[in-house]
Amino acid sequence: MPPPPRAIAHVDMDAFYASVEQRDRPELRGRPVIVGADPKGRGVVSAASYEARVFGVRSAMPIGKAARLCPQGVFVPVDMAKYARVSDEIMTLLGDFSPLVEPVSVDEAFVDLTGTSSLFGSPPEAVRQIKRRIRAETGLTASAGLAPNKFIAKIASDLRKPDGMVVVEPGHEGDFLAPLPIERLWGVGKATARSLAALGIATIGQLQCFSRAALVSRLGEHGGDLHELAFGRDDREVTPWTSPKSMGAETTFERDTDDRTRLTTTLRAQAERVARELRAGGMAASRVTLKLRFADFQTITRSHTGDPTQDGLELHRRVMVLFTRERLAQRVRLIGLSASTLGPPQSGQLDLLDPNAVRRERLARAVDGISERFGADVIRPATLLRSRPRDDRAR
Repeated sequence: MPPPPRAIAHVDMDAFYASVEQRDRPELRGRPVIVGADPKGRGVVSAASYEARVFGVRSAMPIGKAARLCPQGVFVPVDMAKYARVSDEIMTLLGDFSPLVEPVSVDEAFVDLTGTSSLFGSPPEAVRQIKRRIRAETGLTASAGLAPNKFIAKIASDLRKPDGMVVVEPGHEGDFLAPLPIERLWGVGKATARSLAALGIATIGQLQCFSRAALVSRLGEHGGDLHELAFGRDDREVTPWTSPKSMGAETTFERDTDDRTRLTTTLRAQAERVARELRAGGMAASRVTLKLRFADFQTITRSHTGDPTQDGLELHRRVMVLFTRERLAQRVRLIGLSASTLGPPQSGQLDLLDPNAVRRERLARAVDGISERFGADVIRPATLLRSRPRDDRAR
């Protein structure tokens, strides 16, 4: 006997950052709220309330453009600590419905409801209970999609925002996808959309009419993947937790700069922040990456791999090796540092080559304890006392 079809929900909070701000500040309710950088600066929009979206404001839009589109908008700085606390509440709530909860980001998660009918009723009823509890316990709304797999559930949750719910029954995945634009498929960007348009394909239903072989011939193996997705085939499981692939920080400057001293100081601050996050997560990083975006928006990345470390000074040393090799042909708009190839802390060759490594690690943990109690900036490296980067945004 074949196993029963899976019941997977994708729960997606509505305009999460902006909705939290409107909840906590009643005077903002019903007004266009834009969460992000200072509108006089050069950062981006992190979230926009639905009132702001009416004016064309969207996430990741340059903040200056948002201010021009919606001059009457209320601009609010990002408060990640607050959003993370609310996110934890929501993820804990989802865990009451299933042990299989996979957070995708701070404001969305997959929940496998397969086999939970004896506890919460049918999967659609369970999703309705989830939505009601989120509203009752957090004062926020969520949209949800329920389907036999993660891909379909993700698409479904986005179709009736805000506070919507879309259920796709098993066996109807292809019919559900057919009228949707081809861009809804994962992996269809502008270039792939142009290639498909040349074949007369604008909707997923039109793609379904092509054989897998024809798509592979045109697009390579990517065409085969698209053929599977066009019929809603996705056998990925809901994984309760996966370790982050990287941790990083970026700074967008108010004015483009080629001041190497300022850029170096910014990298030093980012190295300390990333190291603190690594230690908090009980991880060390082997790979360090430098990111530079220039005035013309050209972006480059440079990486170095070494022994695992969670030491801010060591991260800074490695990224500086990369930075000093770069000739700044034009001014820098954004600079960033990220740490990847993460694993548990371990003793590598660094301890042998640098006798101060163990002492620095103990000192860093003591500083972490003080910072947790009194604030992140209460103790900082001396090199950061004279200059403090602005518009700093952690990824």
